[in-house]
Amino acid sequence: MRLLIVGTLNGQLGAASQIAIERGAKVTHAPDIDTALGTLRTRGADLLMVEISLDIPSLIPKLRAEHFSIPVVACGIGTDPKIAAAAIRGGAKEYIPLPPDAELIAAVLEAVTEDSQAFIYRDPIMKNVAALAEQVAPSEASILITGESGTGKEVMARFVHQKSRRANKPFVAVNCAAIPENLLESELFGHEKGAFTGAVARRIGKFEEADGGTLLLDEISEMDVRLQAKLLRAIQERQIDRVGGGKPVNVNIRIIATSNRNLQEEVKAGNFREDLFFRLNVVNLRVPSLRERPADIAAIAAHFAKKYADINQVEEREISPDAMKMLQAHHWQGNVRELENTIHRAVLLASGDTIGTGAILLPDASGNLTFNAGGDTAATAAPSGNAGASVMDGAGDLEEAASLVGKTVAEVERELIIDTLKHCLGNRTHAANILGISIRTLRNKLNQYQTEGVSIPQPGAPV
Repeated sequence: MRLLIVGTLNGQLGAASQIAIERGAKVTHAPDIDTALGTLRTRGADLLMVEISLDIPSLIPKLRAEHFSIPVVACGIGTDPKIAAAAIRGGAKEYIPLPPDAELIAAVLEAVTEDSQAFIYRDPIMKNVAALAEQVAPSEASILITGESGTGKEVMARFVHQKSRRANKPFVAVNCAAIPENLLESELFGHEKGAFTGAVARRIGKFEEADGGTLLLDEISEMDVRLQAKLLRAIQERQIDRVGGGKPVNVNIRIIATSNRNLQEEVKAGNFREDLFFRLNVVNLRVPSLRERPADIAAIAAHFAKKYADINQVEEREISPDAMKMLQAHHWQGNVRELENTIHRAVLLASGDTIGTGAILLPDASGNLTFNAGGDTAATAAPSGNAGASVMDGAGDLEEAASLVGKTVAEVERELIIDTLKHCLGNRTHAANILGISIRTLRNKLNQYQTEGVSIPQPGAPV
């Protein structure tokens, strides 16, 4: 990961830089915003860490005007919630207090870059896929990784890169579905000054950023057919043309593409070029759904239980045998991503010595999250305080259980949603991800609560 640190805060940013380097990041420094923008145009970055005394509210529009899709993390001395909230209202995604804490910086780097999933597998089916990936990784062949959403296709792509001869070179990922069609060409190939409104200077694209390394084209099936032609030429000729440029630029990259659609069907429907499909599909790695590799569920769940206990600074608990049976019996329509969100919630809700069934919230037929009525943690209300004592240990657990007694599941769900939204400073997307529900479902719930007179946290609101 490439981190650009902006500011000079009395050596504290230097300490943060050292921690990031120890965590595997490649760090560049810029003393001010103008220098940072110049660095982004010529070298790129995956994340900005910006001193809070700089004008973050003015930086965000400048990034958008030049089509930089880069998360910004603010940092400053002190832990005043008002300072953090102001930074996030200004456009920062997170706030890191200084002096820097190593574990906090590591957690934020993981959360912001969304590169926190280890490549964990135990099932024989997945072992076969991993063996094939390792076998073809040292080659220069383009690879197409297919599978349902949430199976871990990007994790597989990073595994291939790490096992390749390009492992010490950049790994650059582009989500073709997340970038508007009119901006994707500039994002991939870069642009020259004056190429379009907002192009105030030359900017290199992802192809040039990845030079010498690997370029991941995530969800390539979402790319417009017209842009596919330019992509095909770039792959064949190993040359790209910046938008508004008149001179080709040589690039040396290895292409990995992913898709959750059947590209052969997309070719038949006229939505995807056949020649590009064959150029990308030299080797196909199909990542099986979580339903097809049940032996992976326990290992992945245990990994996420430890990870989110560390991130949330709560007691690390093992998953109880009954809870594990519950996880293994679930269909996992959302695959590993759904399992991750489920375990994250469970870590926050669990009480006692283990993560019990009561902390496992799974969607019912209508898509709503439901508690397990027979659960054995504080997430499930007992009929009375005395009855709750039989399944919980400690006065704190009894107090937590008592706070749920007499409430309906709908009321508990509402509290969970509102508390999660507060935790995310009103960010609907983050809250929906943690809760494991769609953003549409979350919005419908919030509209319902607002109609009922419930106060809803707004984006950027202080906690």
